[in-house]
Amino acid sequence: MGRMDLGRRTITGWLALAALLALAGAALGVSNSWESAAAQRSERAVAISVGNAHVCALLDSGEIECWGDNSYGQADAPAGRFSAVSAGGRHTCGLRETGTVECWGYNDYRQTNAPEGRFSAVSTGYIHSCGLRETGAVECWGRNASGQRNAPAERFSAVSAGGQHTCGLRETGEIECWGSDTYGRTNAPDGRFSAVSAGDEHTCGLRETGEIECWGYDVYGQIDAPSGRFSAVSAGDEHTCGLHEAGAIECWGRNHFGQANPPAGRFSAVGAGWHHSCGMRETGAVECWGSSVDFGQTDAPAGRFSAVSAGRHRSCGLRETGAVECWGSSVYFGQTDAPAGRFSAVSAGRHRSCGLRETGEIECWGSNGSQTPSGHFSAVSAGWGHTCGLRETGEIECWGANWDGRADAPAGRFSALSVGVGHTCGLRETGEIECWGYSKSWGYSRLWWRTSTPAGLFSAVSAGWGHTCGLRETGEIDCRGGNDYGEVDAPAGRFSAVSAGGLHTCGLRETGEIECWGYTFDGQAQPPAGEQRAISAGTYHACAVSVDGEATCWMIYNSTLDVPAWLREPTLTAPATGSGGLLDRGTEVPRAGLAAFGAAMLSLLALVLLRRSHRRS
Repeated sequence: MGRMDLGRRTITGWLALAALLALAGAALGVSNSWESAAAQRSERAVAISVGNAHVCALLDSGEIECWGDNSYGQADAPAGRFSAVSAGGRHTCGLRETGTVECWGYNDYRQTNAPEGRFSAVSTGYIHSCGLRETGAVECWGRNASGQRNAPAERFSAVSAGGQHTCGLRETGEIECWGSDTYGRTNAPDGRFSAVSAGDEHTCGLRETGEIECWGYDVYGQIDAPSGRFSAVSAGDEHTCGLHEAGAIECWGRNHFGQANPPAGRFSAVGAGWHHSCGMRETGAVECWGSSVDFGQTDAPAGRFSAVSAGRHRSCGLRETGAVECWGSSVYFGQTDAPAGRFSAVSAGRHRSCGLRETGEIECWGSNGSQTPSGHFSAVSAGWGHTCGLRETGEIECWGANWDGRADAPAGRFSALSVGVGHTCGLRETGEIECWGYSKSWGYSRLWWRTSTPAGLFSAVSAGWGHTCGLRETGEIDCRGGNDYGEVDAPAGRFSAVSAGGLHTCGLRETGEIECWGYTFDGQAQPPAGEQRAISAGTYHACAVSVDGEATCWMIYNSTLDVPAWLREPTLTAPATGSGGLLDRGTEVPRAGLAAFGAAMLSLLALVLLRRSHRRS
């Protein structure tokens, strides 16, 4: 190797270039290390599909990346290469590059049992799926209560599975729909279309001329399409989004959660889901808007509390003064509008919250808040559709939804009670736990019996979404029921309290520390440190009260808005520098690579300068 002879100006110039590259990487918020460059994923999205509460993206590598609700494994995409993906209610289907369909997620109606053979397209509805054969025939599988699987024996160029109906685009351009015709969702207009999208209870088609026409359920204006020319349309639950030919997204219909407020700028694809929407930028970046599971239920107010209750989209706390204060979502029924006065207990349910007055009366607010029995109680617990109170005489009285027996409290005396989603549990004065209501863990594909209780004596009981936990008199926690995420796998040791939430459980150690298990946001859920005196696990979050009276809440559940960072800001494409330059045209360079390259150049040139100084000396 020949001698490297660099003049002062050359060295200074190269040092300046290296420093600029390092600073550029730092300004982009990345680490100056080769490890960062290696860790940066270089794939970008080429298509997106928005489901009920999860989102999937097809990457340019052929792989599928999903995020959001994963209660049934609908976001656990299998490995391998795909050419299309469709996210449905609680399941997902992908079209392999070989033409076969593979589905995953909720399968109570066999909606993930795709038939064998080759397909050219796939579409997932709420609880059924459909595929377009290479011959143009439509084949569907899953639930068929409304005939949504009964495709006509004709040739189609596209298919879209909705809530309880399905629509196909004929090769001639006409739309034909089948299944439930409630609200006229299957009454497609005449004429030629280039695309069709079946939502929950409405349908939209894209005319060959670029106009959008919708039909079906219209209480929120979701079928009132705006004028103009569009290149794509997506019908969601109760809203619709269209992609203008110029690249802007426009949405209409229900907007309680901001799902119809798209960001500005140019997009190449759009998808409308349940309470959220997503778009894919022309750069491949994915952006979502609308409802996450975070409705402000973790924004606990300052001040001192003696107890806290975590519900679904809200939380309520009992001030040391006896006043109740609630925070989070109140978009439907005013569940956070707690009445004035002094209370001794509070419970936050799904559509209502309830408090126990110091005088012993129960007062509820929100949906059907005024429907409470009279008399004196010592405890109250609000669930998703029913509420129960413990009378001062020890009997339990329940009211509200009761199609599964959840409100049919047994006779006898109890010392505590807890209301779950579809079941209720009480602690007998003798220490045994007794539960009643829906025994199959709601929403689970496996049979777990949440109303069966272990033998022995307990000091507390907590009914969650699909599982139940009891605190034994010895301090150990024993849980039974649905265990898809380990929510019943209580750790060993002694606890002073337990709270069963959605797909997670939290316990309060006798030493005051909080420990949670089950679905915990990919390990990112962090309970507050320090000594706590109360704990409450909600559907998507948990809350605690410290020994100093401070209320703290934290999220546990993932959200459709939590787009992976590398999909929100895909890999940069470096500009051309000419033949033989530093980068070839179109070469993809991770942002971390700029910083790493600059740092490496600085290190190399520092060694050169050091050798020169040694030789001169």
